[in-house]
Amino acid sequence: MATEESNNPPPAPAASSIPQYPEMILAAIEALNDKNGSNKSAISKHIESTHGELPPAHTTLLAHHLNRMKQSGQLVMVKNNYMKPDPNAPPKRGRGRPPKPKAPTPPGAVISPPRPRGRPPKPRDPLAPPPPPKKSTTGASGRPRGRPPKMTKKAAATPVSAPPSGSRRGRGRPPKVKPAVAPVGC
Repeated sequence: MATEESNNPPPAPAASSIPQYPEMILAAIEALNDKNGSNKSAISKHIESTHGELPPAHTTLLAHHLNRMKQSGQLVMVKNNYMKPDPNAPPKRGRGRPPKPKAPTPPGAVISPPRPRGRPPKPRDPLAPPPPPKKSTTGASGRPRGRPPKMTKKAAATPVSAPPSGSRRGRGRPPKVKPAVAPVGC
């Protein structure tokens, strides 16, 4: 029987005795009753004084729940002070331009899909022959589009073999041919 009792985890009495953080935060703001709201340290001191045993990470948990309540709209932050939102205040508008109001569609109407992006294709002549099949994405020069890949050090160290004479020209302007000079004094 001793082994059965050691397998059961001990109950946590401190965790069950304190209420949830959002409840404690709202109670602290109501109890402090400041017209400008209450800051984080005042809320923390009030929670510590009313609830004796708090977890060691109390400040982290308090900051997390204050941020979450602020994001959800349960609390409003004004000049580093937290307060309950005014029920008569207009809702906070999101970022960006508001969407245009949509005209109501009558029931049974078919909604067409939105226009595709880009320029519409040119109209085709029904009597014209079909266009030739498209080649790959190379231009008229036979080179692929875009910037060529960067050469690595290994590739730069290997000597480039010269193309066979007469078949291909090198890049750039060819060098000027110097006229042969006849020997003077013949």
